[in-house]
Amino acid sequence: MKKNIYIKIAKKAAAIQLSELKKINKVFNKSFIKAIDAISKSKGKLIAAGVGKSGHIARKISSTCSSVGIPSFYLNPGEANHGDLGQIEKNDILLIFSYSGNTAELTNLLKYANRFDIKTIGVASKKDSILLKASDIKILLPSVKEADPTKMVPTTSTTISLLFGDCLAVVLMNKMRFSKERFKVFHPGGNIGQTLLLVKDIMITGNKLPQINLNKNIYEATKIMDKKKLGLVVVMHKKLVKAIISDGDQRRGVKYYSKNDPLNKIMTPNPLFISESAPASKALALMNEKKITSLLVTSEKEYNNKKKAKKLNGIVHIHSLLQYGLK
Repeated sequence: MKKNIYIKIAKKAAAIQLSELKKINKVFNKSFIKAIDAISKSKGKLIAAGVGKSGHIARKISSTCSSVGIPSFYLNPGEANHGDLGQIEKNDILLIFSYSGNTAELTNLLKYANRFDIKTIGVASKKDSILLKASDIKILLPSVKEADPTKMVPTTSTTISLLFGDCLAVVLMNKMRFSKERFKVFHPGGNIGQTLLLVKDIMITGNKLPQINLNKNIYEATKIMDKKKLGLVVVMHKKLVKAIISDGDQRRGVKYYSKNDPLNKIMTPNPLFISESAPASKALALMNEKKITSLLVTSEKEYNNKKKAKKLNGIVHIHSLLQYGLK
């Protein structure tokens, strides 16, 4: 077989699936709305189940739901028959995938759900299947043409099942007003969590901030710097930042000035700010560029204000960034 024929076959398989997947729109009906309402109002867990390739789809959809804050886990129907049925509670919802809807391993799971009145959402392509007959909410997937040469191997059918599950998850995310901020809560580690981490998530605030009034002296600034241990003191005037005093400024001040001298002898005006809504990675890049260890943080509105004097919302320190694995 010539190698260029591989591309031709792949394109044909893709074209079949892309064409067939358009049928998914038939699924978005009253039953779909009932499924969304049932899951969103549930006080229990969403338990996804399926056998074989449908099991892989169920596991993936369960994982997606968990990652956005919908309590969920995957249940293997075969293992459920040997004790795992005890994981299902009264308030839970079963989301069962089976393209044929007649998978034998589902029988006992469905009997258990019906016996104990566990709400079940069945996802299958055959209206008269065992799964849909036994389900409270029936999601009828369209029959689709498989993309393999025999038209028998699950290809398009698994893809459309996955597409349905992802659409279900996306609607639930919209209903619960899911955001980047909430995504961070469930993904504190890894590249995605680091990318979404904002300055306001890790900045130092409140009583931990080393602030001093402009009318104080060098000695008092030294005491605050030693106490707060951030390597700087923020000089304030009328609740706005006037300047900063770095540990280098402080050491030089002690050497050349009296401890009772005013702060303007050693302070550095126009310190660098960053918005609290900026990505933490941006703060780290700015620190590396300017060869400093801290940035003053203000609100987005203040940051975009052209006035040099700004309100202080916090301080982001290099140590905080390193603790979250940012490099």
